[in-house]
Amino acid sequence: MLRWLQRARRMSGPERWRRYTVSTMYFLALFEAVLMSVWLSSTREEIGAGPFAVVAALLLAHLALQIRLSLTAPYLGADGPTRRLLALHLGVCSALLGVGLALRAADRLEPEQLGPFLVWVLMFTAGPVVLALPLRRGGAVVGALCAGTLLAAAVVGPRAEWLLVTALTTAVGAPFMGLTYRASAWGVKLVDELDAARAVQARLAVAEERLRFGRDLHDVLGRNLSVMALKSELAVQLAQRGRPEAADQMAEVQRVAQESQREIRAVVRGYRAADLHAELAGARAVLRAAGVDCEVDEADLTAPGAREEVPEEVRSALAWVVREGTTNVLRHADARACTVSLRAGPGRVELTMDNDGAAGAEPGTPADGAGLAGLRERLAAVGGTLSAVHRGGGGFRLAARIDLGTRAGVAPRNGLEPRNGLEAGNDLEAS
Repeated sequence: MLRWLQRARRMSGPERWRRYTVSTMYFLALFEAVLMSVWLSSTREEIGAGPFAVVAALLLAHLALQIRLSLTAPYLGADGPTRRLLALHLGVCSALLGVGLALRAADRLEPEQLGPFLVWVLMFTAGPVVLALPLRRGGAVVGALCAGTLLAAAVVGPRAEWLLVTALTTAVGAPFMGLTYRASAWGVKLVDELDAARAVQARLAVAEERLRFGRDLHDVLGRNLSVMALKSELAVQLAQRGRPEAADQMAEVQRVAQESQREIRAVVRGYRAADLHAELAGARAVLRAAGVDCEVDEADLTAPGAREEVPEEVRSALAWVVREGTTNVLRHADARACTVSLRAGPGRVELTMDNDGAAGAEPGTPADGAGLAGLRERLAAVGGTLSAVHRGGGGFRLAARIDLGTRAGVAPRNGLEPRNGLEAGNDLEAS
């Protein structure tokens, strides 16, 4: 049992909900088996050994087909039941009801014993049928089966009061069971669609950012590359004619190329720069839109004079921690709550992100990855450290600490300026 619970905690939310729904269907089948077992044990002497064996065999077949038919529902990701499976299920149910009515006609069952038997069979038959078929068709099939059973019971049963109670109980129980099955499976489909929509949203955000970056590069380089192409073509023509102006044109091409290099660096610098306040607001909005209850506490940096005490490069490095932490919660965690806390004290700044979506991991186990490695490099450039550790209760904490007093001895590069065009491209790809 403990191992099953641990495996369930490692599942994603949609998979956990699917398992819960399927387990509920198994439980309902088990509940029917218990009810029928009690009924059989109380009527064994009246109906005799032969009919008892027939009812028991039909009941086992009914339970197996009920589970099989439920699992073929389109809402659970299956292709739907085959006609043979549906016909077999309805045939076994009809045979089970027919045996009960035949025993009543032979005076081997009292009306008080037949009534619960008919209600239970019809109720537990309605659920899988309404689930596996379209709603109108499933309702029509169940309605016809209930009506035919009650009409046959009216023929073989001499008492009107028990027939009325049976009819009313069936009229309530069968639709309730059918709608319960269908609503549960509809919930599975809805959760799957929401999970797929969240994945699409994340991919669209990445695609939008790539388009923005590509548009900026096009705007910066388009004109300069056209100028370089025209001037280099002119220089070739002049060189072929032996004109000294060719050198001037090539010098102009060199100047435009250097200008383009500076503009590319400016675009990359702007792309890599991040505003801490904007990232915190964006993290809260994105996580809440994804169904994660996100709370942000940045009171220490919103106090008067706090922004001046924390340098720009430190706030930018922490903004990247928030961005990477938010991405990890969306992609790798099954979190319901996330708390972001930012604390600024004398000579230090600390940022922590806690979420409850790391079920199944051993407490104290550190996490690692390409994104976290990049964050450590950014923080090290401003005298900071990063820790990513699993905590008890399925929690996970991402914590960054920057000692402002040690920043004087860090490397000149602050994590925002690319060293050259190739390294800038590699850094962007890693991010």
